[in-house]
Amino acid sequence: MAGRTGVKWLACLAALLLTAPAVAQDSDMLIIAHRGASGDLPEHTLAAYEKAIDDGADYIEMDLVATKDGVLVARHENEIGGTTDIDLRPEFASRLTTRIIDGAEQTGWFTEDLTLAELKTLRAKERLPELRPASAAHDGDYAVPTFAEVLALVKRKEAETGRKIGIYPEIKHPAYFAGIGYDLAAMLLAELETAGMRPGVDPVFIQCFEVTPLVRLNQLTAFPLIQLVAPISGPADVAGRTYAQMLDDDGLAMIATYAEGIGPAISQVLKPDGTPTGLVAAAHARSLAVHPWTMRHENAFLPPALRMGDDPAGVGDAAKLWSVLVAAGIDGLFTDHAGEAVRLRAAN
Repeated sequence: MAGRTGVKWLACLAALLLTAPAVAQDSDMLIIAHRGASGDLPEHTLAAYEKAIDDGADYIEMDLVATKDGVLVARHENEIGGTTDIDLRPEFASRLTTRIIDGAEQTGWFTEDLTLAELKTLRAKERLPELRPASAAHDGDYAVPTFAEVLALVKRKEAETGRKIGIYPEIKHPAYFAGIGYDLAAMLLAELETAGMRPGVDPVFIQCFEVTPLVRLNQLTAFPLIQLVAPISGPADVAGRTYAQMLDDDGLAMIATYAEGIGPAISQVLKPDGTPTGLVAAAHARSLAVHPWTMRHENAFLPPALRMGDDPAGVGDAAKLWSVLVAAGIDGLFTDHAGEAVRLRAAN
């Protein structure tokens, strides 16, 4: 999951954030570690997930794609040129190719062209090294984990800590994968069953930007489902339907028939002046939870007024953004910095 926030929106939002007051915090507000502690360590690695758990995240989030031999692994995309060292591995040079993913042409290396054994020879790297040099210092330290390995880590940490740790998997590009013979929804449910995870017992949200897999999952499982939405475009599996249409009253009513909540971008929850757009209230009226993405504290991701210094990689004042989001009434928040969010929640 990745957000695109316009410069104009950021600039306008800054005016309100400069004077945003501290807001009373609901203890039910969920902190969702976006790809693990991805602000500190290379995303989608066991180390990043473990740090997020140790930092107190309620849920850890992972994007799931399939290998050639049908194993679910945690990667932001099935194209892995930017998140592994495959571009430096001559033995995989011939795997460089071009694909059409959700209507867009992409050139790179794809998980569906590598077996799990081949993928395990690669090492993860920081996706945003210019903004997160401390994380980039760990390039090469970690392997790409399978979904099963992440679930095993969660079980181990639950045993160590005595607390339930939620998981928040996203199935990526399921229509594309279905077209090449992989049923990501069924594969996900099979992995959860193998791990002994049960609805109503284990905290799990399943999310997707597409609609059809969630409608199908609603018939197959009692795990709660989250419809992801974005400020632009629409679901890849529903021609002619935009995310904006999905968020009008009729659209939210439809989502409520198969999902328990929505995952919008922050810019869909807040207006440019920082006041609520009304989306949270409209979703709550349909009994839908709202879990926006993604709070990050680097200056590059913050409105100008909240930046501290001129370094895009420098840490800004994310606490102001947190307070406005909480005031908007959200039920949970994706963040790259779970420890920071835990401290903010405790302080409000």
